[in-house]
Amino acid sequence: MKQLLVPVALCATLLVAVPVGAHSKKHAEPVKAFHGGQSLAAGPYHLELVAKDGELVLYVSDHSDKAIPSDGARAKATIQQGFEKATLQVELAPSGDNTLKGTATFTLTPNTGIMVFLKLPDQDAYSARFTPLKSGDKK
Repeated sequence: MKQLLVPVALCATLLVAVPVGAHSKKHAEPVKAFHGGQSLAAGPYHLELVAKDGELVLYVSDHSDKAIPSDGARAKATIQQGFEKATLQVELAPSGDNTLKGTATFTLTPNTGIMVFLKLPDQDAYSARFTPLKSGDKK
């Protein structure tokens, strides 16, 4: 019984010492966009998507807004025009320091949703859902 009390007491001490929501609460706030797109937090990254008819540019930075190199990164964007419309997939390739780019034939509307999946070398994959022209979003 004494052997069980020591691990339980240690776990209870750690739970009190480290606030569970401390990291996630900080990043639940809006993320500043530096390139005129929509910016969202995705895991340890800030992803900013600049979407214009026919072109997608994804900027990757950390939570301190420091650029994360995109060399060796893989990314895919799935563009959906609405619930009843078909989706379009666009591969995004590294293009510069912290950017990935892709092109396709598409038109943005207020109902357009863009899901971006990002995988950096030796890191977990993350995703974010953007709504570039939704009312209230900064363009």
